[in-house]
Amino acid sequence: MRVLITNDDGVFADGIRVLTECASEVFEEVAVAAPDSERSAISQAISLHQPLRVETLAPNRWAVSGTPVDSVFIALGHLLADARPDLVLSGINHGPNVGFDTYYSGTVGAAREALVHGVPSVALSLSSRDTSALDALRPAIIDVLALVRESGVPRGTLLNVNFPAPRPDTWPAARWAGVPGLRGLRVTDLGRRYYGNEVVYREDPRGRPYYWIGGAFPQHEEREGTDCDVVRSGFVSVTPLGLDATRRDAFPALAPFHQDG
Repeated sequence: MRVLITNDDGVFADGIRVLTECASEVFEEVAVAAPDSERSAISQAISLHQPLRVETLAPNRWAVSGTPVDSVFIALGHLLADARPDLVLSGINHGPNVGFDTYYSGTVGAAREALVHGVPSVALSLSSRDTSALDALRPAIIDVLALVRESGVPRGTLLNVNFPAPRPDTWPAARWAGVPGLRGLRVTDLGRRYYGNEVVYREDPRGRPYYWIGGAFPQHEEREGTDCDVVRSGFVSVTPLGLDATRRDAFPALAPFHQDG
């Protein structure tokens, strides 16, 4: 089984290194094409107005001077055109991608781009900025990848996976996939994770104004069974996402707009 790995934290990030090492224990062929530097919160952006450079770092390992989607696009259309991957893995992101994060995330954007091209995909994220947790999670990461290989990904679906940092101090009796302090694996729907949406206005030393888009510490909607709730409770969340965002339940309300000429 051929696998392409990408991310939005850059080709030299800890998350993609650990994911590549774990994937190499599960799949026969693993290739990496990822941005040459961090491209977080860039969603599904694609570069249309400047050329892209690709640097070969090692056999089947490339750095792309563009976005996560650029990396997937170039890999599928050129680098791996003669050996098309059966699966795309994106991550492991340094930080969670739950709830509304999935609309902004470059990690999820790359996985969604693979799905646009007809390749099943999985986005993986760590719900912590402390990447040292990745090494403790290796058995769980390998277990999730093995499940993906054995069970497959439903047609027209990408899986959004979020790993909590193991907390043996909070859940001392819990052990999933051999990881102390990890409670298990759950299929979830998207929760709601709100940011402060602050816009900071300042002036530079020459008196010119600038703006910095920031956000206060995010707040979660309290709803049982969402990815936000499950990850916060010490479980790995697996959320199936698709490409069709149509609200068919709104069709009756829009009946006046359905007219013939």
